[in-house]
Amino acid sequence: MSAEPMTGLRKAAILVVVLGEDAASGVFKYLPEQELHKLTEEIAELGTVDSETAQKVLEEYAKLSLTQEYMAEGGPDYANRLLIKAFGEEGAKALMEQVTRAQELSAGKLDSLQKCDPLQLAKFLEREHPQTIALILAHLDAKQGTALLMRLPETVRAETLKRLAQLRQFSPEMAQKVSLVLHNRLQALGEQSRRAYAGFKGVADLLNRLDTTAAKGILESIEKEDAKLAISIRNLMFTFEDFVTVADAGIREILAQVDKKSLAMALKNASQQVKDHVFKSMSSRAIDMLKEDMDVLGPVRAKDVQKAQQEIVAVARKLESEGKVNLTSEEEEYVL
Repeated sequence: MSAEPMTGLRKAAILVVVLGEDAASGVFKYLPEQELHKLTEEIAELGTVDSETAQKVLEEYAKLSLTQEYMAEGGPDYANRLLIKAFGEEGAKALMEQVTRAQELSAGKLDSLQKCDPLQLAKFLEREHPQTIALILAHLDAKQGTALLMRLPETVRAETLKRLAQLRQFSPEMAQKVSLVLHNRLQALGEQSRRAYAGFKGVADLLNRLDTTAAKGILESIEKEDAKLAISIRNLMFTFEDFVTVADAGIREILAQVDKKSLAMALKNASQQVKDHVFKSMSSRAIDMLKEDMDVLGPVRAKDVQKAQQEIVAVARKLESEGKVNLTSEEEEYVL
């Protein structure tokens, strides 16, 4: 082994080798692909590890694990007091700095935002600049993003979505600065990387999940400031009424995946054109049963119909992402 100071990656490789295959496989399944690739390469280049080096790495790992355990139990002050008793002031200081530095490096990542409570995140972000909120929304899936958006003050929703639509690419450095601030104030962390973000598509997915009134209000607010931007977003939104543009094969694929009660509720207040298009892809017996289910429902609340329609649109979007259906009409494809 080289006499030069070991990197964290080299220590991790030694630790995994010393702990054995079972422990290594347990570690590997929690690592992101990029980090797993780096660690695997480091292990391949490791060579022979002498007993003294292995012991030092194991001791350091044990101390750091103990430090993290103390911090989880009672916070930094509590951990520091116990570490001073165990390793002295200098040893405690070094361990606390190392763990804190590791946490700050983790703070440069944003993927665990997916696990945050939308209400807590909304309270934290409500006074942030719309550009910052847009960056956070870019890291959330449509469901999580919708939940966050609807908990933000109404005055910031439209401006945030406008900036999200205009967001094209952001660098790791930019994301790291934002997430470090979030870490220090919220302790909500996760993965980030350089990525291009399809802004219009992301906004359209969010608006598709909102109730019609809220989505309409947000679009109208955006339209007042930027009519072209609003049109671009609208063009990518897919609503229940847009099923008339889906080919028969696609409709049959969607119908096979949706709950029949939800379909009856969704069609209750749909246009006759949509109903006819759906019926066209069903057998006579299935149509009769569906119509009977719709009649049995009697008067229904608009929000229940809307919820059912959104559920079916979500199913269609999922099938589209899996390549099983095409929600773009043949005419639109030709124009594009």
